[in-house]
Formats: sequence, structure tokens, C-alpha cells
Amino acid sequence: MFRSTLLAVPLTAALLSPAMAHTGVAEVGSFTSGVAHPLGGTDHILAMVAVGLWAVLAGGRALWIWPSTFVAMMLAGFAAASWGLPIPFVEPAISLSVVILGLFVALAMKAPLGLGAAIAGLFAFFHGHAHGVEATAASLTPYAIGFALATAGLHASGIGVGVLVEGCIGRAALRTIGGAQVLGGLALMAGLP
Repeated sequence: MFRSTLLAVPLTAALLSPAMAHTGVAEVGSFTSGVAHPLGGTDHILAMVAVGLWAVLAGGRALWIWPSTFVAMMLAGFAAASWGLPIPFVEPAISLSVVILGLFVALAMKAPLGLGAAIAGLFAFFHGHAHGVEATAASLTPYAIGFALATAGLHASGIGVGVLVEGCIGRAALRTIGGAQVLGGLALMAGLP
């Protein structure tokens, strides 16, 4: 387990970027920019992969319900922002999502199916709101489709990594990845590069 931690921490640090993903991207109205946005933000990658990893630890219907709920609620947050609904603390909630979801993986937290979906959905709303604030009114639909597909892909990646790591190395290694995600989230909150 210690060796896994030594490998996971530098990998997470290498993924960190000095800026949050919500600093105002120049072109955020196309399908392509919608796909690229979640893939270009460390906060998005860590949180969305964590949902997949946590779903693997939960097993059963959580494997598809938690990621599906995340995507649906992210689109709801996007719609709320597109309609001009101001939501406070969006960036802190996004950073906190990385830490908390990573912590759930690190501690192998058990949650009933509905509670896990509600937690994933709550954080997803904030992620979606950040996307909606950045989108241009002329092309909301292609942008939303792009980031929804990219998000689903990140969830699928988390599930794939989780199944592979748990099956080949063991649950402790999967939990170590969650610990690295917590560290990554704390680094993002601290503004570290």
C-alpha cells in the first residue's frame, strides 16, 4: 500500500494545473469546446473519475445510477446558469467535491444507493453551473452535449480504472487512489501548481 501511495501522489501532482478550470475560456460555445472543457480541468477530472471509483466500491446499480445522476444534475446546473440563476460558492463547492469524493473512495465509504446519487448530484449541479456561466448563448446545446459526453467518458474511465485496479492489485490500491485525489483537491484549494 505504501508503494502505491508513493506512485499515486506524484501522478496526481503531475496532473495538477495552477489555475481552476473556470477562469473564463475564450471559446466555449461549440461541441468541441464542450468536450475539451472537462478534460482540461484537473478539478473536473479528479471529481468525475472519483464518482466512477466510488461507484466501483459500492458495486451493483451504483455503477450506472451515480454517474447517470451526476450527468443529469450537471445538465440541470448548466440550465440554471444559462437562465441567469446565480448560485453562491460554485468554485469552493467544486473544489470540495474533489476532496469529499476522493475521501469517500479513500475510506471506502458505504452509502445507500439514493444517498450516493444525491451526493453525486449535488456536486454535479455546481460543476454544471460553472459550465453554464461560461457558455455563450448562441450555442448552448452543442456545448452541453459535448461536456455531458466528456463527463460520461470520465466516469467510465473511473469505473474502468476502478475495476482494473481492484481486480488486479486490490481494494487497498483503489483506496490509495482516493487518497491521492484528496491530496489533489487540497492542492487545488490551496492554489498550488
